[in-house]
Amino acid sequence: MFLNTNFYYYNKIVSFLVLFFIVAACCYTQEKRLTILHTSDEHSNMLPLPLVDYHPNKHDNTAGGFARLSTLVNNIRKEQQNNPVLLFSSGDFTGGSPFAWLAPLGYSPELEVMKKVGYNAIAIGNHEFDHGTQTLAEYLLRANYPESHEKLALLSSNLMIPDNNILNKPEIQENYLFTLSNNIKLGVFSLMGSRAYSVMPPNISVSIEEPLKTSKKQVKLLKDAGADIIIAVTHSGIEEDRLIAKKTEGIDIILGGHDHIKTNEPEIINNTIILHSGYNLEYMGVLELSFDVSEKKLKVLNFENNTPFLTKIDSEIEEDKEVADIIENYGKKLNDFISTFTDGLINDYAETVMYSEYPMTRSDPKTEATVGNFIADAIRIITEEVTGENVDIAFQANGIIRGDVIPGSMAWSKGEVSFYDLVSISALGKGYDGFPGYPVVSLYLTGEDVYKLLEIASLLPKVLGNAKFLQFSGLKYTYNPNKTFWINMPSINFRLPAYRSVKMAELYYGKGIQSGDKYKKIKKCDTTLYHIATDYHLASYLPIISEALPRLEVVPRNKNGHPYQDMEKTIITNKNREFKVWEAITRYAISFEKNEAGIPVLPVEYKEVQGRIVAEKFGIPLFVWIYSVLILILVLIGTFLVYKRRSKKT
Repeated sequence: MFLNTNFYYYNKIVSFLVLFFIVAACCYTQEKRLTILHTSDEHSNMLPLPLVDYHPNKHDNTAGGFARLSTLVNNIRKEQQNNPVLLFSSGDFTGGSPFAWLAPLGYSPELEVMKKVGYNAIAIGNHEFDHGTQTLAEYLLRANYPESHEKLALLSSNLMIPDNNILNKPEIQENYLFTLSNNIKLGVFSLMGSRAYSVMPPNISVSIEEPLKTSKKQVKLLKDAGADIIIAVTHSGIEEDRLIAKKTEGIDIILGGHDHIKTNEPEIINNTIILHSGYNLEYMGVLELSFDVSEKKLKVLNFENNTPFLTKIDSEIEEDKEVADIIENYGKKLNDFISTFTDGLINDYAETVMYSEYPMTRSDPKTEATVGNFIADAIRIITEEVTGENVDIAFQANGIIRGDVIPGSMAWSKGEVSFYDLVSISALGKGYDGFPGYPVVSLYLTGEDVYKLLEIASLLPKVLGNAKFLQFSGLKYTYNPNKTFWINMPSINFRLPAYRSVKMAELYYGKGIQSGDKYKKIKKCDTTLYHIATDYHLASYLPIISEALPRLEVVPRNKNGHPYQDMEKTIITNKNREFKVWEAITRYAISFEKNEAGIPVLPVEYKEVQGRIVAEKFGIPLFVWIYSVLILILVLIGTFLVYKRRSKKT
């Protein structure tokens, strides 16, 4: 009896120990798995694009949409229910589609939807500031920050906010430490890149700390806090991400955005995984990972699991009804604004406003584009109607042109262009009146200043990229990109402008769409005043550029030739309110001749570019002459020294 009792307790103890070690092994296994999901640059695109093709209950050719994304994320979380799944955004979640107009009207739709979808952390991008610091702060406070950080962390590690600024109230976090269900500690920080900061609206009362300095500091902070894995959610662009990865030890993953590219496979630099997932929710990035606890090493499992790094968000994915209902509710608020603001001209953001048999695209970077010609023509021609005065020249920047105009391709939408799709190409900003959209401005420049403007148009893209390339209406010009700088060394931030790239500019003196051969040459020293139209955002850069480059000082004037002291006075008003760029585009589209169905038809002139901007890369680049002269000087100095030394010996 005694032996049997001992044997019984012995079995109990052994069973307990076996169970204990099994549980311990499960809890502290060498490899722990997790999945990281990623999107970026959503730009307020709540619904799939192009919207004209979208049908919630049928297969279509659209991509994107938060309701589809929500279903995709929930399905992955169910499949990976034993492993943590986290979803991040790299910023620019606002600014782009008409839904972004709801922010200055007192709503915060993007964050409400992103919380519902289940994002864990998002970065602050440059377009979050499109409506100004005050509006962004109010937007975040309405979304219940700082309390909401536990549900959806809002990050910016290098954003420097003045002490008395209202943007301090939402308490944007510099980093966040997640303790996952498998006991992994995941540290996340965020960077806004230098280039992203450079294209923020002027007069924004915030600055950024140098990103590389911030990244090194944040890695140390998170490691000291016990982070096993460190992720940088960046709004910087791929080039700056590569630099950060190369020069910062300890970042495991960079989830990047800003330049709208997608990496079909991650880049690995200095043991840092870099993934970009595109824009407008066309794709979601996926990283399936294992973490070796003892070795502290992260391994990508996508290849062995046969999991694509990018998942297309298309109509094969069923919509999450709860998310779709939230979006539909905000759509009604958007329609109310559009109908009121346009005096009933447009009553539904989804309605068809134009027919086209071909797309208008941005084509190659830093070149004339059909969509650019369309927008610039719209600004010039409709501003003439609103002001009752001839407008000579209009221009718009590529960075404000947010996409292409893609006609419908489905049976129910063939050739149609919706209001939503049309105005999304230029829906950014807010005016002094508080209403969405950059206002159109009217000002006058001398012929000499027109040439300076064209020199600026040649120079800025070299420094700030494609976003600052200008599209024009009312003129055509020829320039040589090789003659923009004497010396251009961006790696050490040394540039010597040449101010001699523009060869010739000609004014279009015809009416309506710029086409044909009705041109006359503008003289470089011409004092004639030319009527110019653009948007306020671009015009506000002219004094800043003039201060930085005095030789390219452009002086905005009124029709009598007197300089404007206050750029706000250049804003055009119509019916006692600001006249917006998106209004000009809409009115231009519906002004075209109608087809049998009563729909305005896009003119054939916008099928191809028209030679308005001609880049002639003829001749030897200017820097070659500089280097040749320097080499010659060095040779002469060397020859002189040798001769002098020989003279001493003799």
